[in-house]
Formats: sequence, structure tokens, C-alpha cells
Amino acid sequence: MNDASNWPTDKLTALRLGRRLVAEVPATRTGRRAFVDITPRKTPRDTEAREQGWVHSDTDRAFRLEHWEYDGERIDGFDYDVGAVLIASAEATDESELATVLTEWQLSPHQLVYPWDSQDPK
Repeated sequence: MNDASNWPTDKLTALRLGRRLVAEVPATRTGRRAFVDITPRKTPRDTEAREQGWVHSDTDRAFRLEHWEYDGERIDGFDYDVGAVLIASAEATDESELATVLTEWQLSPHQLVYPWDSQDPK
């Protein structure tokens, strides 16, 4: 990252280990909920590490960012169709570009949480 000190250590480590992070963001209209997720790109080294029983840390990872919006009432239920709409997506080839995209999307690294700590339906 341009300035890794802006990142909570656990979140930066999670991304480097290939783990997805999520942030809830304002929806475009009432009754909707929106989330941005960052998915680190996997590499053959990740596959090799997993097969050997460990996790590969990579400071040169690429990332996929997606901003999804959902029907707020369907998220809490068991409905398969949660009214998902892709609002925006971006690719970041490295941590520096990731920081740039987050700035453009007006997100702070401190807003990111682990998926299990969110209500993101993904």
C-alpha cells in the first residue's frame, strides 16, 4: 500500500493471505442494502500452499472489488433471490491500486470487516 499504516494490521494481513473483506455502504434507495467486497486473486502458489496445509501470504496480490446492492428485506430470510444488482466493479493489480480504488469509492480500510462479521449475503 502507499501507506500501510492506514490499514488495520489484521485486515491487511487477511488480504495478503487471500481472504475476502466486506464493507456495508449506503444503498442507492430506501429498502436496499449495499456492500463492497474485496476478493484477493488466487495464484498457483495459493493452491500449492493449500495442498500442503498452509496459507500463502503475498504482498503482490491483485484484487477484485465489487459493489453489490440487495433487497433489504430478503437478506435476512432464506430467499435465494435477494434482488442482487451489481453497482460497480474494479480490478486492482496491487495494494497501491487497491488503496486508490478505495479512495475513489470513498471507503476507508477501517470500514472493512470479515464476511462473517457482516450481513453480506455472498
